[in-house]
Amino acid sequence: MLARDSDVVNCGLQRIGRIFGGVAALAASVIIGLATVPAQAQGRLDAHYEASLAGILVGKGSWTIEIADDQYSAAADGGTTGILKAFAGGHGSGAAQGRVVNGLLAPSSYLATIASDSKQSETIRIQLAAGNIKESTIEPEPEPNPDRLPVTEAHRKGVIDPMTGSLIHVAGTADPISPEACAWSAAVFDGRMRYDLKLGFKRLETVKAKGYQGPVVVCALYFAPIAGYVPDRAAIKYLAAQRNMEVWLAPIAGTRVLVPFKVLVPTPIGMAALQATQFVSTAVVRTAKTQ
Repeated sequence: MLARDSDVVNCGLQRIGRIFGGVAALAASVIIGLATVPAQAQGRLDAHYEASLAGILVGKGSWTIEIADDQYSAAADGGTTGILKAFAGGHGSGAAQGRVVNGLLAPSSYLATIASDSKQSETIRIQLAAGNIKESTIEPEPEPNPDRLPVTEAHRKGVIDPMTGSLIHVAGTADPISPEACAWSAAVFDGRMRYDLKLGFKRLETVKAKGYQGPVVVCALYFAPIAGYVPDRAAIKYLAAQRNMEVWLAPIAGTRVLVPFKVLVPTPIGMAALQATQFVSTAVVRTAKTQ
C-alpha cells in the first residue's frame, strides 16, 4: 500500500471512532409523597460493534448509553484485532456526559484515550458549558506544527464533543425513524480539530442484530474540516471530498434519540465499516410521586 493510501485508510478508521463515540446517563425521579405524576421515559443501550476494512475484520468495541430525563452519559471501548493487530495493535476508550435540557443534549465533559503498540498513549480531556469549550488538554502535549490551522476562541464556541455528536435527537412526536432524522448538522471539537458534520436523507432500511430487528434511517454523512488540521494532509482532503459516506441510525428505546447502527467510509483499498453485532435497547419508565 502506498504511504498516501495508508494515511487515508488509517485516518478513515480513526475518524469513525472519533466521530462516533459512546454516552451513559443516570436520572432520578424526585419522590416527594404518594400521589403520582406523569411517567418519565428513559432509555439504555448496550451495543457491540465490529470494524472491518474491505470485508476483513480489524477491530471490535462496545458502547453503553444511558439517557434520562435530565442527564445523559456514555462509555465506549475498543481495540484492533485480526490482521490489523499484527501490524498495529491499538486500543481506545472514551466517555462523555452532560445534561438534557428541553429534550436537547448539552455536553459537560469528554474524555478519550488512545494507545498503540508503537506510540505513547494519548489522553484528550474537554470541559464544556453552554456549548462552549471551557478547558481542553492533550497529554502528552503534541509537538507544534506550523502548518496546522490554529483553533481560535471563536472555533471553541457553539460546539459539541464527538460522542455527543453521535447522538441524534429527533424533535416532535412522530416516528423518529424518518427522513427528518437526517435534517441534522453539528459543529464538533474533538480536542485537536474543529469540524462540521452534516447529514442528508438517503433511504430507509431494515436491519437485524442481537437485540434489535427493525427499521433504520440511512443518512449521507458529510465531513468539513474547519480548523486544527494540516490542509495539505491527503487523508483530510480525501474525507472532505467524500460523498459516499453513510450512517445508519437506529433508536434507543424510550427516547427520541437515534445512534449509529452502521457507519460506512470508502477508502482507496475498500470500504471501512463499523457495524453493530449486538444492539440491546431498553426503555426504563420511572414514576415520580408527590404529595
